[in-house]
Formats: sequence, structure tokens, C-alpha cells
Amino acid sequence: MKHIIVPIDFSKESVNGLRLAITFANRFKCGIQMVYVQKYPSDLTPGGFEEETRNASKEFDELVAEYSPKMIDSASLTYIVKKGKIYREVVNQAHAFDDSMIVCSTHGASGFEEFFIGSNAFRIISATDNPVVTIRHGSMPRDIQKIVLPIDISADTRQKVPVTAEVAKAFNAEIHVIGVATLQTDEIDLKLNAYIKQVSNYLKERDIRFQTASLRGNNITDSTIEYALDVNADLISMMTEQNIALSDFVLGSYAQQMLSKSPIPVLSVTPREMSISGSFITQGGGF
Repeated sequence: MKHIIVPIDFSKESVNGLRLAITFANRFKCGIQMVYVQKYPSDLTPGGFEEETRNASKEFDELVAEYSPKMIDSASLTYIVKKGKIYREVVNQAHAFDDSMIVCSTHGASGFEEFFIGSNAFRIISATDNPVVTIRHGSMPRDIQKIVLPIDISADTRQKVPVTAEVAKAFNAEIHVIGVATLQTDEIDLKLNAYIKQVSNYLKERDIRFQTASLRGNNITDSTIEYALDVNADLISMMTEQNIALSDFVLGSYAQQMLSKSPIPVLSVTPREMSISGSFITQGGGF
């Protein structure tokens, strides 16, 4: 991880995203770039755009002055003002860097309100294959000590393991690998146990502390969140469970529920094209 992109609208909630990003940046020793996007087209006159840019730059300067001392390398907190569709510009900015991730609040105000609230809240996640960490208001962890990693029987469920392991390694965190399913059958149990064993071996090889557990329930989201709260977890890792519809990516119901309900920050990892090699799902090696 070399760069972290943080969308900012200068609301208290969006600044929470910056605070969480600093926690990650100090562990990964990487830089942060804050992004403000002016909505375009808009009713603003050309002069209005310039005024908004000046105001945004002034507020950014204040954020840099306040938060750069909290970073190991204070010079690595920068900002950029863009205009266009908010989710697209944020994603484009993330894609401009190698090995970047996005950290953002799921609540905001002003220009970000339409983007973060409602169905558009998930567009940034579904538009990128970079890891995205989201945080809701009032859920700021001081550190990442425990990560909940739900594993189901889907083919791509294990793709989040390498990213999650990288985060755990940086924070020296413990991962709770939990097998989740709505039903309990011999076939499901056999597959889940095989996946959990595979993930456990992956973590063991990398000297990452972990525990395993199994959850069954009608609502996997609620069960996962309840477990995470019980163990005082600081992060939940999930796949975005994307489906293609109307030539656009739409997040599946599990991902939407998790992002909407979780009082704990969520790490979202997008499935990539997979090739099956033996019993392993490969994504450039590993899983």
C-alpha cells in the first residue's frame, strides 16, 4: 500500500475518513491525498467555480495544518480539487497511483450527500477493484487489533484473504476467520471447512494470529456484525459481491446490508477474474 485516497466534503463525517486513513497511513508508511470534487455541470458561474476552488483550498490548508503533525511523514498529506461526477473522479484519482486504497465515510454533506447516502453510496466501491475502507459516523477505532473475515461457499470469497492478511500484518492484528452460511448441510459444512482450513494455512504461513469459528443464521450480515461486536473487532473484511446489470456494477444485497448496518469499519474487496488451479482460486497467486 503506497497511497490512500480520501474523499472530503469538509463535513465532520468525511473528516472521520481522514482520521482513519491516517491510522492506516502510519502503519503502511504511505501518503494520503484528500480529494474534493466540484459537481459538474452545475448552476455555478465560471466565477463561482473559482470561488469554490479557493474556499476548498483554504479549508484543505486548515486540514493539512491540523492533521499533518499526526502523520509519521507530515509532508505526505496532500490534496486536490477536481470537478465532475464525484464517484468517478475519486476512483480515477485512486487509479492514478499504483497500489492505492480508498478510505471514506459513508455519510457526508454538501456535494457528497447525494453520493454517500442512498443507493449511490456504494458506487465508488463498485466502480473500482482497489480496496476500499468505509466508516460510518461514530465508529472510529484507535487501532486495528481484531479483524473479522467471514468466509462463505462462493467461489470468490477467499479473494479478500491476501488484502486482509496484508492489513493484519501491518497492524499485527488478529484475524477471526468465520465460516458463514444460512443453512447447515453436510455439503456446505464440508466446503466451508475446506475453505477455512485453506485460509488458516495461508495465515499460518505468514505468522498472522487467527481464530476460527462457524456461524449459521437466516441473516448472515446480522450474524457477522453481532460476532464482530462480541469480540470487539475493529474491522470487517468482505467481498463486494458484484453483479453486472444494465452495463453497470451493482453491489449485491450482502454488501449493501453490511455497508449500511455495520457500526464497525468495513474493508471491501472487489472480485477479480479468477482461474481455478486445483483446489485453489488464484488471483495472480495465493487465492
